[in-house]
Amino acid sequence: MQPLLRVPLPVRLLIILLLFAAGPAAAQNGTIRGFVTDASDGQPLPGVNVILTNAAGDLYGNASDTDGFYAISRVPAGTYQLRATFIGFTDFEQSVTIVAGEIQTLSIEMDVEDTELGEVVVEGARETAGAANVTAGLQTVRPADISLVPAPDISADLVNYLTALPGVVSQGDRGGQLFIRGGEPTQNLVMLDGMQIFQPFHVVGFFSAFPSDIINTADVYAGGYGGKFGGRLSSVIDITARTGNKRRAVGAVTIAPFVSSARLEGPIVPGKVSFLGSYRRSVIEQGAAKLIDEPLPFKFDDAFAKIHANLGKSAQWSISGIRTTDNGRLGINPLNEDSDGITQDEVNWENLAVGSRFLFLPATLPVFAEIVTSYSSLVNEFGPPGDPLRSTEASIFAFQANVTHYVGPNNFNWGIFLSSSQLDANLGGLFQNVQLQKEFITEVGAYFEPEFKPVEGLNIQPGVRLQSFPSKGETFLEPRLRIVWNQGIHRISTAAGIYHQEITGLNDRRDAGDIFTAWTAAPFGSIPEARHLIAGYRIEPARWVRLSAEGFYKDLQNLNVPEWTAFPRFTTNVQIADGTARGFDLRMEVGSTEKFQATVSWGRSEVEYKTTARALQLLTGDDAVAYAPPHDRKDQLNVMANVVIKGVNLSARWQFGSGLPFNESLGFDRFVLLDSLVTVTEVPGEERVLYGRPYTGRLPTYHRLDLSMDREFRVGPTTFLTIQTGLLNAYDRRNLFYLDLFTLRRVDQLPLIPTVGLKLEYK
Repeated sequence: MQPLLRVPLPVRLLIILLLFAAGPAAAQNGTIRGFVTDASDGQPLPGVNVILTNAAGDLYGNASDTDGFYAISRVPAGTYQLRATFIGFTDFEQSVTIVAGEIQTLSIEMDVEDTELGEVVVEGARETAGAANVTAGLQTVRPADISLVPAPDISADLVNYLTALPGVVSQGDRGGQLFIRGGEPTQNLVMLDGMQIFQPFHVVGFFSAFPSDIINTADVYAGGYGGKFGGRLSSVIDITARTGNKRRAVGAVTIAPFVSSARLEGPIVPGKVSFLGSYRRSVIEQGAAKLIDEPLPFKFDDAFAKIHANLGKSAQWSISGIRTTDNGRLGINPLNEDSDGITQDEVNWENLAVGSRFLFLPATLPVFAEIVTSYSSLVNEFGPPGDPLRSTEASIFAFQANVTHYVGPNNFNWGIFLSSSQLDANLGGLFQNVQLQKEFITEVGAYFEPEFKPVEGLNIQPGVRLQSFPSKGETFLEPRLRIVWNQGIHRISTAAGIYHQEITGLNDRRDAGDIFTAWTAAPFGSIPEARHLIAGYRIEPARWVRLSAEGFYKDLQNLNVPEWTAFPRFTTNVQIADGTARGFDLRMEVGSTEKFQATVSWGRSEVEYKTTARALQLLTGDDAVAYAPPHDRKDQLNVMANVVIKGVNLSARWQFGSGLPFNESLGFDRFVLLDSLVTVTEVPGEERVLYGRPYTGRLPTYHRLDLSMDREFRVGPTTFLTIQTGLLNAYDRRNLFYLDLFTLRRVDQLPLIPTVGLKLEYK
């Protein structure tokens, strides 16, 4: 026993769970499993249908997951025809023999289906997931989806697709903040290859840390996510990066008014080990700012690298790393040249994350296992250039083991996790009632989430997550549930769950120009909690028409929000508020993904906070005060269209958003703080704004049209040049970013900007 005791606790628990899972295996049946990849570059193919059929007409099957893994278990012994099908690829067929009590591994390589059109070769594009293909809050996004949205950069970016989804509210062209179905940005869990990214979006709203060139899939949970995820109240964005080309070296460089980029990938050991590297750097001040003759003091860059290795047919390993930096000024005086002498604050942040994923298939068990270790950090500063008033540093080391045991049509998912976080912040006096110090927080827990398929088309996924914080003496048991019923052209889905967030972000949302966030443990010992309920319906009456409707409700408790007083320009307190977020989404998608596709989506929602803070009681005279927070956008409409005409790709997107809440001012006066013996006739005091009830006003509506056109030309046997032109804010709508209540001056979103981009790609 002594050697076993030296094994780390998570590994011991994983071994015990694997041994426990071996029990249900049926000796008279067999299992076939493996990975499905693209034969041209070795990339994993998710969503491939793998089917076994025999002479008697019996049928067994499954679909490949994000890593291209498939497993078909509890198959009676005998000879079968295995067939794998995926849009854009030639069907794979092979005869296999299932042996009772044995597990065999069969990897599948699928060939791209090419069509000759004169001298032009059109490769079958990988399947889009579809904007209307949403299931109980979950939408899977693929690069083909992202490419349909007009963007200022010739290489598309994930954030442009996210902001086209109903229920996702952004601050617009600047700010780098997303609010998903009523949640705050710090309530979104964003992960890349298992690594947590604290601040995933750049200071310019068109860009995130995730260019589409590095993405394999992105699972976006707007709520109701399962037991694998925790520690956030609102949403999960789980991104899996591509593995790099294992057959040959390929790459691309781009030049555009906002960003220039370079990507290089290829084999280290052909067919087995590959690398992928990507780097982007903003050229806004040298490019876009010159086009509109307006200062745009924004700088950012991001770098990503990944090495992936096939360690035989039953194991894979990868290591990934990402670094991002941002610098910008968002207010009324971006160049600090204001005649009133007002110095504009700037914000800086840097993300760093490194992680490892190990996937393996135990030889004697119908099991898929994943072990993820990662380290992530964030440094965020805010204040006058060179002399920040506020700063925060957050880091987390995390370990997670996830296991799926296949038992016939049913799956049993479970896992263990632990993490250690270090948090430190200097608020510069912003929140007077919060005394922050360096904190070390430990989290440990497990989840269990079986997946039952009692009848064809019905998938029931109950689950529970045990989440414990030994350093804080807190433990939570969080039930989860997801049900999906597919019946012909119909799909009905629902999801529910309870969520807690011990590590939270403090932000002064009273000022739209302030995007500084301090990461800390929940103050006052009140842990924020959310309860989600989602129900949806999807129908596909024809191959070219897809419709979906989804309703959601979130009950929010113990939220940390800034206290509203009559002295908001300087410092304030943190207050506790409860809230609700409710609404529905309607989506319609028409056309095929090859030549024409159009999407119309409408989101209707209502977010309300309620608090009994003493300051608001004095301000309003009410015992409890309810108000709409600044991200409560009632209506959001998106219309997108994409058409290919003689090789020219044309894209258009029109957005409409109802006005966001803001706090109206009643007037101005001067305030003398009587904290000592003060002669009020001699002390001038400080200027302050007199506020009414919080967020009673609404900003003007937001709408704009973006257009894009691009064409790819072959300039060599394997070299291609893509030329893109476009218009951002095509009819030059003057959209408001925020109104400065102290000077009554406005800051607008970007005006009309013509764009042109070049991309040289070696395929």
